[in-house]
Order: sequence, then C-alpha cells, then structure tokens
Amino acid sequence: MKSSRLVSILLLLQTRGRMTAAQLAEELEVSVRTVYRDVEALSAAGIPLYGDAGHAGGYRLLDGYRTRLTGLTADEAEALFLAGAPGPAAELGLGSVLAAAQLKVRAALPPELRAHADRISGRFHLDAPGWYADAEEAPYLPAVADAVWNSRVLNVLYRRWAEPTDVQRRLEPYGLVLKAGRWYVVAGPGPRTFRVDQILQLTASDDEFTRPDGFDLAAYWTAYQRDFHDRLYRGEALVRLAPGMRLPRAVNCRTDEDGWAVARVRIESVEHAHGEFLRLGTDIEVLQPPELRECIARTVAQLARRYAKLA
Repeated sequence: MKSSRLVSILLLLQTRGRMTAAQLAEELEVSVRTVYRDVEALSAAGIPLYGDAGHAGGYRLLDGYRTRLTGLTADEAEALFLAGAPGPAAELGLGSVLAAAQLKVRAALPPELRAHADRISGRFHLDAPGWYADAEEAPYLPAVADAVWNSRVLNVLYRRWAEPTDVQRRLEPYGLVLKAGRWYVVAGPGPRTFRVDQILQLTASDDEFTRPDGFDLAAYWTAYQRDFHDRLYRGEALVRLAPGMRLPRAVNCRTDEDGWAVARVRIESVEHAHGEFLRLGTDIEVLQPPELRECIARTVAQLARRYAKLA
C-alpha cells in the first residue's frame, strides 16, 4: 500500500540518512519512478525532505526532523513484541535493554496498537530449548557478545570432540547464532563455528579485527547447516513402514502389496540407525543394508530370549 511505503521511506531516511532514489527503490522493491512520485507526495504533505543532485546526491530529511511510529500497523506491532525474546536477550546481558526499548516503543504507539502489543506479551511465550535438553551453562556468552559487537579478538581454551580435546584458539568473532537453545559463535579465520558452552576459559584482547566485507551471517549459517546434514547423514537404508507410519528423511516412497510404505532413509551410521529404528518396534522392517538388518535381528533375538525366561 502507498501509505505504508511512504512511512517506510521516512523511516529509512531517518535511520540511514542520505539515500538515492535507486537505493530506496531497491530497498522497497519498487521502480525508481515510483520513488520519485512518493517523494513528491511526501514533500506536498509538508515533510521537510529535499534532494541533492550529482553523483554524491540523494534524498534526506532536514536535520533534526523525527517522525513518530504512526505508520506501524497492528500486525507489525504484534510481530515486534513477539520477536523480543526475553530469554536470549537476558543471556546476552541485554535483558534490561530490551525491556527499556519495548517500553519506549510501547509509549510511542497509538492506544489501539498498544493494546495489540500488550496482548502478545500475555498470550505468547517463546521457549526455544527442547523438552529433553539439559540447560547448558555458557558463562562466557556476554563476553563473546561484547567481542562480536566491538570487533575484538578473543583467546579461548576450547573443548572439542577430537583429540586433543582441549585446545587454544584465537577467535575473530563475526556473529552469534541461537539454535535450539544453544549458542554458537561464528568466528574467523575461516570462518568456523564454535559452541559457546564449550569455551572453558576466555581472555578478551584489545586487538581489533576487520570483519570481512560482505559477510552475511544468515547466509553462512544456512550453508553451514546444509553442509552439516550432508556430512552427518552419509548412509542410506531401505525400510518398510506400517500403514500410517511416517519417518523423517524418507524419500522415494512406494506402497507394496501389503499396504506398507517402502522408502529410502538417510542415516548417520549403522549404530545410530539401529537405536533409532528399534524405537519404532514392529512398525518398521529394515530391508537394507544387510549389516543393519542383521544388527537389529541380533538385538531382537536377544530380547526374545531374555523375556522368554520371564514367561
């Protein structure tokens, strides 16, 4: 809608300063001609906005001009308060900052939008960790977050899975990611990914580093997850599933003459799949690979003998 776009132009110029028509058009996903018309509409409405010609030109607001958040919609207000997760903010040492920011935004909202925002806090609560995940202490998280924000080098003692387990690392922290209740720091050189709760000791350095130009934390994390799953699930099993049974990572499904689904499933290893498939009991039959089928058959035979003694 045009009214929403006009408010977006105002907020972009208020937060970023001078912007060209081309930059505004790219940000708003409209044509440059549309930006020209919107700027004329804002000027006609009395907004102190002017443009400079030339290579270094662009549009900007008169120094000191600020707009209130009157363009915020009910959905946007609700989303804003839903996105403010108090748990992660507190872990980063920003709990009071988040509360103060929400209070200021709430005070700037019109009464009808303020009611929408208050309703979000009372009806939705974000609890990211899974049910069976133990709380993992990450005492150095605030220090890591401070180093991320200020581009400071960290010297850490880090615990990894491979031998030697405890190693010294020099990190240039580019960003933090919260995944399923667990914090990860993406750091150079590399970049590489480290679990924050596995940092055993940390020394903050006065040395600064330069974040690589164009580094996109979200894009890196998406690629990292994809590569992680590719490395994790290297094997494959052929299974039969009872009617109505569903299994993650199952592909190329077909139904046999008994009504069972025959599908291929990516697995980590024979050992891991053995435990994963046994939990499904009689609702699954492993057809391939032979070593996985034989492994499950041995376990089932041992169970049958054990329970036969109790009969």
